[in-house]
Amino acid sequence: MNNKKNYDVIIVGAGVIGCSIARELSRYKGRVLLLEKENDVSNGASKANSGIVHGGYDAKHGSLKGTFSRKGNRMFAQLDKELNFGYLECGSMVLGYNEKDLGVLKALMENGSKNRVDDLRILEHDEIVKMEPHVNPEVKYALYCPTAGVTSPYEYTIALAENAIHNGVVLKLNTEVIGIEKNEHGFTVETNQAKFEGRYVINAAGLYSDTIPRMLGLDEFSIHPRRGEYILLNKNQGHLANGVLFQTPSDKGKGILVTRTYHGNLMLGPNAQEVDDAEAVGTSLDALVYIVNTARQSVKDFDVKYTLTSFAGLRASSSRHDFIIEESIIKGFINVAGIESPGITSSPAIAVHVAGILEKSGFNLEKKESFDCNRKPIIIPKDDGFTGRVDDPDPEKNIICKCELVTEAEIVDSLHRGILIEHIDGVKRRTRCTMGRCQGMFCTPRVTKIIAREMNIDESEVTERGKGSLALPERENRMFWKKIES
Repeated sequence: MNNKKNYDVIIVGAGVIGCSIARELSRYKGRVLLLEKENDVSNGASKANSGIVHGGYDAKHGSLKGTFSRKGNRMFAQLDKELNFGYLECGSMVLGYNEKDLGVLKALMENGSKNRVDDLRILEHDEIVKMEPHVNPEVKYALYCPTAGVTSPYEYTIALAENAIHNGVVLKLNTEVIGIEKNEHGFTVETNQAKFEGRYVINAAGLYSDTIPRMLGLDEFSIHPRRGEYILLNKNQGHLANGVLFQTPSDKGKGILVTRTYHGNLMLGPNAQEVDDAEAVGTSLDALVYIVNTARQSVKDFDVKYTLTSFAGLRASSSRHDFIIEESIIKGFINVAGIESPGITSSPAIAVHVAGILEKSGFNLEKKESFDCNRKPIIIPKDDGFTGRVDDPDPEKNIICKCELVTEAEIVDSLHRGILIEHIDGVKRRTRCTMGRCQGMFCTPRVTKIIAREMNIDESEVTERGKGSLALPERENRMFWKKIES
């Protein structure tokens, strides 16, 4: 296959699963194409979740979730060494307040043991409050998993994509699949941009992963979006949780968690609500009040006046109530669908498994000597010796975002890593500009100037999230009135 539109493997969807698979396949010889209908990777469920790397104890033993969660968990430390996206093994607790809760914790521990999670312990009150001083003092028991952790889900996905591109994967953004046909050599994938030929197609389309197989006449499962809303608090609240604090699960679900984030904020949520619209990512006041009140059962003393933002993410829950990872009845077409929690955790193990499915289907997994597993970080930690200031002539010291201490050099670096970014949100997810206390009031105009300069476009062409979103003057006006109202 020498034609530039001919590929060995075409992956549909550049969320965490699609990018994990792309990075795994970039180890091997072959042409791999990654298609994404949005203007950046990690624009769906992969950017709006808790970022927890689960321990693997709660996924039902015997399920695919139970199979891949622990395997993936054990891969994250090495992945972070290679890709520098940011991972912290901070541990998790499931909190219990009575003997009934203790029974649930023991059942979780037994299930975890079956899933080969061999480091679980049940703690009692004194040890719990020693490790988590701000936990509800009424706590009596906790199931402790030291190997749970937190990451930044979008930074992780971006790192996977960048490394895959570095190793030869072709990424096409703003490219929506509108039709697929089987032919004697594989598949013709029609998009809004062009047609592509591929021997194999991997469906990793997230919330839309039931529509892709229907293009081939397959109707083996359905996806049902479930919305989860979150509240993100300032870093001055981050000390209230040293790790991830879960509530004892019940028939109503896992409850509301309280967790520190990788970057040191405090996060509350999520709730769970079935929705019909795969674009329904709005939040509601009633849901946010519920999250706050329920979270106080775990940690009482957080101050909601330090809320930075609230957001919602959608989970791709499948009609099978489990991950779907299999070659379909059409040889060469592989579904990787219904990847909800613990999807981030499971993603690297899923990618290895999908490579194995491809090999069984006839794809030769021949390793290439040129594969480079490493990716340099974008965000450079600032210690006490950092001497940067606003408007410093040195790009490595010129502070663009005061809240998060992001420099001009970091922003420039983020724009030149193989993924075309012409919007503020793309820089935000790569550098944390606009994520601080002022929520972009100071740095947005400065980021806009850098994007325009580096991309050789007019500042008026720089938008908040891409085509159809707010341009700089509209965004500044909206933020001004938001500040007045608050």
